[in-house]
Amino acid sequence: MAERVKLYQRVALEIERGIREGVHQPGSRLPPERDLAEQFSVSRPTIREAIIALEIRQLVEVRHGSGVYVVVSPPNVHAAAELNVGAFELIEARLMFEGEAAALAAAVMTDEELTELKAILDQMEAANPSSTTELALDRTFHLMIAQATKNSLIEQAIEHLWDLRETSPLCRHMFEQARQGGINPRPHEHRRIYDALIARDNDLARSAMRGHLTRVSEDLLAVTELEMIENARKEIGSKRQRLANGR
Repeated sequence: MAERVKLYQRVALEIERGIREGVHQPGSRLPPERDLAEQFSVSRPTIREAIIALEIRQLVEVRHGSGVYVVVSPPNVHAAAELNVGAFELIEARLMFEGEAAALAAAVMTDEELTELKAILDQMEAANPSSTTELALDRTFHLMIAQATKNSLIEQAIEHLWDLRETSPLCRHMFEQARQGGINPRPHEHRRIYDALIARDNDLARSAMRGHLTRVSEDLLAVTELEMIENARKEIGSKRQRLANGR
């Protein structure tokens, strides 16, 4: 059976086809993200993943504050299966698996496991934001909840999703952008998850986990836009300075 093409890959392949067939000329700017989303009838996160996939493969160049441009001499390479999954696709899966895992863990988690989870949370809150220590504790916190479900298949599925964060180039690229933009694991949201678990409240645990992961997705979408806005401001300021010096 042929491997199913992911949505962002389909969009990336269509844009690549347009580049190779001359619809998008070398050096030209691609349509805005919103227009591409309407053209392909997909969400903006899907367009964002497609553009990043094309950027990784050196077919387009993202010029912050200006737009996305076709490179003058694109490499003669083809499809992007090795890029695996994008961050938004990953979070969508985590919302489903980890939300339900938290609900199940609230019912079956032992007092000893809750004590250990609190120790991990305390360390996370004391760690430097976005440090390698905090990132490692973030993973440990989530995997411990998965383990506490007492279901090995749930645990393996969630561990695999976490592995994809680092093994998928597309995912890794987007999360690295987030870290550079100051996005950290949000220990206070993990505290809400822990509070729901210790209260043995299934619905609240599910809601706290889903709320946390939804905000992660929103952060990833916003960080690139904020970076583009900031770079646009710097570029405008630099142009004004050049004009002032030329007078």
